[in-house]
Amino acid sequence: MANLNNFDANQVDPSAQFDPLPAGKYIAVITESEFRPTRAANGRYLQLAFQVVDGPFRGRFVWARLNLENESEMAVKLARGELSSICRAVGIMQPRDSIELHGIPIEITVGLKRRDDTGEFTNIVKGYARRGGGAPASHSASAKANGGAVAVGAAPGSTPPWKR
Repeated sequence: MANLNNFDANQVDPSAQFDPLPAGKYIAVITESEFRPTRAANGRYLQLAFQVVDGPFRGRFVWARLNLENESEMAVKLARGELSSICRAVGIMQPRDSIELHGIPIEITVGLKRRDDTGEFTNIVKGYARRGGGAPASHSASAKANGGAVAVGAAPGSTPPWKR
């Protein structure tokens, strides 16, 4: 049992149900990152939350999970390639902590995948590129490095970097 501190649903608009984002390219920033244990408890994955920062879907989120610690060598190899793509897109080639990847606008390619458990569609991040249409850094890791990504964190009231 949990105390809800006199919550009154009459005073709060109900949350809207969100359909998955349409497949396409979006400008987004990483807003959260954390290691979580795998369901089978045989490793950990890095979960990244990407928030869309421009366009009609501004404010929406998609997530990526990178199996960086897993018994499957292939899962780790794929996850490390995906992390390399993200690093190249944000312009930080040797991050010591995932927080260094936060707040830097990049272009993500979003796709749709049918869930095995419910049959409903969900979003997946299929690729990463420098903001501004640079060559996509795919999960197989492109050899191109990023140049000149700008970190978010402008002074209040100023124009965000992705709008300049």
